[in-house]
Amino acid sequence: MIARPEHVSAVLRRLRNFPVVAILGARQIGKTTLATLVSKEYKREVHRFDLEDPGDLASLEDPMLALRDLRGLVILDEVQRRPSLFPVLRVLSDRTPRRARFLALGSASPELLRQSSETLAGRIAYYELPGLSLSEVGSNRLQRLWLRGGFPSSFLARSLADSRTWRENFTRTFLERDLPQLGIQISSTTLRRFWNMLAHWHGQTWNASEFSRSFGVSDNTVRNYLDILTAALVTRQLSPWHANISKRQVKSPKVYVRDPGLLHGLLRIETALDLQRHPKLGASWEGFILEQIITHLAVDEQQAYFWATHAGAELDLLVHRGQRRIGFEIKRTTTPKVTPSITAALQALDLKEVIIVHAGNRSFQLREKVRAVAASRLIEDVG
Repeated sequence: MIARPEHVSAVLRRLRNFPVVAILGARQIGKTTLATLVSKEYKREVHRFDLEDPGDLASLEDPMLALRDLRGLVILDEVQRRPSLFPVLRVLSDRTPRRARFLALGSASPELLRQSSETLAGRIAYYELPGLSLSEVGSNRLQRLWLRGGFPSSFLARSLADSRTWRENFTRTFLERDLPQLGIQISSTTLRRFWNMLAHWHGQTWNASEFSRSFGVSDNTVRNYLDILTAALVTRQLSPWHANISKRQVKSPKVYVRDPGLLHGLLRIETALDLQRHPKLGASWEGFILEQIITHLAVDEQQAYFWATHAGAELDLLVHRGQRRIGFEIKRTTTPKVTPSITAALQALDLKEVIIVHAGNRSFQLREKVRAVAASRLIEDVG
């Protein structure tokens, strides 16, 4: 097991300020492990209910009776399976004095988010748990993290073959069991085909018409497929930044499979050599580094964008940090250069700086407001 102290501290901070904290993340991303680590640091009695355990589920048949006398920390795992718990948590969190705090774990879903936001407004804090990051596994294992992805069971598997098998099983179980349990009534075959097509579209601007023609359905239907995978935290829609400038700008999101290991499984990339020879090599690298930047800087979707104009200028990632804007270009090269797109972005977007994350070994200044940062030094050199 890899210790995840930054995530433990973040959850504990939220528990100090809110009676209910929800850890959201894709299935098998490590939410239960994180809750265990949090409970060891909490230093009060801990009560755990796993809503996939028939015994625990039965004990919560009358949730008010089961929960009202508990003290300390109450962990509710896979809480999306019992959305009727949220009104009970509202009542219990409003008691004075407050007897317990609640840690709810669940795969993000429209139902989960809707129920909790309606009934626990002002009482709940959300924490989205990403996959393993460079800061947790070490930059010396960058290539392994890129190839296998950040799901702990995939990354820590004893062999690459075991990792591939785990990812294949995850994909099948996710589509055939997990999504239906979240109330998604769409054929697993349809969603698998869509996800496979999306993997080949990874890193490109969303084009609903292209997908709708391939599936023989409406633009709204394929957009619904995309939103389902996004809500389950396995894909990312990176929104475009609309600056108040004269150039016409791209207004559709860019789409990514969030975990590179899942992406490689969908693309039938099995080894590092396969990856080096694959036409999606550059896009895979871009998505991997983009997720590492977002995780390292702890930015949410309201702080992360891309920028592109119809004239061809673009910026892979635009991060808002307070009043500052920082641009990122991600290049699978050892010789990063200042491109016309970077110059255009500096002029149009009032950027503090542009950071080019590259595949070389050194970080250095290219010119005023433009730095080249080695991916292996991302944690040390970007803050």
